[in-house]
Amino acid sequence: MSATLAHIFRHPIKAHGREELASVCLSEGACLPWDRHWAVAHEAAKLPAEGGWAHCANFSRGAKAPALMAISAALDEGTGRLTLTHPDRPALEIDPDADTAAFLDWVAPLMPANRAASAAIVRAPGRGMTDSDFPSVAVLNMASNRALGAHLGQDLDLHRWRGNLWLDGLEAWVEVDWPGRTLRIGEAELKIEERITRCRATTANPATGKVDADTLGGLRAIGQGQEMGLYAIVTKGGRIARGDKVEVL
Repeated sequence: MSATLAHIFRHPIKAHGREELASVCLSEGACLPWDRHWAVAHEAAKLPAEGGWAHCANFSRGAKAPALMAISAALDEGTGRLTLTHPDRPALEIDPDADTAAFLDWVAPLMPANRAASAAIVRAPGRGMTDSDFPSVAVLNMASNRALGAHLGQDLDLHRWRGNLWLDGLEAWVEVDWPGRTLRIGEAELKIEERITRCRATTANPATGKVDADTLGGLRAIGQGQEMGLYAIVTKGGRIARGDKVEVL
């Protein structure tokens, strides 16, 4: 087995866009930098009074609003300004900490009328607003995505899964036995904590924002429950880059 790191993705605003990176520096105990740095609380959210991490049910997300899955993002780390694009909307450049009104106007047409409207951009100081209640990095196997796509009879865009690190050169589903093990990628090491249980967001095509694949039914049919990918914790910081060798320890 000769595995490599094929892709690195981050999602600056949770469920509202993704971008690919050539390399990134991971820090021990932290999320991938700028990943889920912000999240969009909806009008029915019940956020902790003291701020900080909150459950995904409090946020606008692809499981309830599939059109959000077609957003792409480009973050200028120096200025903190973010450019969002969508096939059905004009490009928008914002400072997520200051331009809430402009963002809410832009995203409103992408939200279903029968869902709680987006209301505010929030963040959790010191960590990303991941679906896990611990600062995680999402690791996925490209061969498993291809295998599920073959079962469904269609190619599945990687962005359906909103992962951070995509590995190639592995057998399909070999990763299901990795919880408790450590991955060495470039200068960094990550401990695999648990598998990721998936939601309806994955049924939407990231190119169009339209539901077009029974990903959850497919996972169940091939014996994977609703699980795809792994949550990992960075145990040794360092730089990682596309093409780095991946070792399973």
